[in-house]
Amino acid sequence: MYKAADVQKSYGYDPRQYDLSRIPDWAGFVEKMNYAMMKQFSALEKGGRMAVLMGDIKKKGVLYSMLSEIVKPGSLENIIIKAQHNCFSDQIQYSGKFIPILHEYVMIVRKDSPLLVPIIMAKKTEVDIRDMPGATWRDVVAAVLEQCSEPVTLTFLYEKIEPHKKAQANKWWKEKIRQTLQINPTYFFHDGRGMWSLNRSAA
Repeated sequence: MYKAADVQKSYGYDPRQYDLSRIPDWAGFVEKMNYAMMKQFSALEKGGRMAVLMGDIKKKGVLYSMLSEIVKPGSLENIIIKAQHNCFSDQIQYSGKFIPILHEYVMIVRKDSPLLVPIIMAKKTEVDIRDMPGATWRDVVAAVLEQCSEPVTLTFLYEKIEPHKKAQANKWWKEKIRQTLQINPTYFFHDGRGMWSLNRSAA
């Protein structure tokens, strides 16, 4: 293993400034990782292949996935899942429900054209479940009630759902809300005073 001081003495620069593992935040790391990915892919000849070894990271219960967020230029030819060996985490005894990561990926992309290439890029965005395609009325009503610590009125549910696509696309949206509450007693609790809450043990 080389030492940074030796490289700096021999080549006149500190390699640590180009070490992506030293980037403190995930967004900054992803930006630099994708820049490096595109630089290396651009250097390929037509028909050339590039193999990238990567792994996921877990910190404080959050999964940071390189495979999910790395840019994928050209033709995605294969993703190989392989076991990790000689990891620092192998020496740690985990307790509770923590599941350690035991694998990593080899992603292989192929350059089929010298100029125009397809690129797959991940883009994070927030979508309100009340506007998601495929969301059922039960999903929408449950999503509103899940935010409420106490039972709420039908009027409250109307106010929270009316501005969204599910209501805008249905002339009888108020009736649908009432019907949804009534036909799903496993999920929604009616206390007899016109108040509704989520049955959290079933949701």
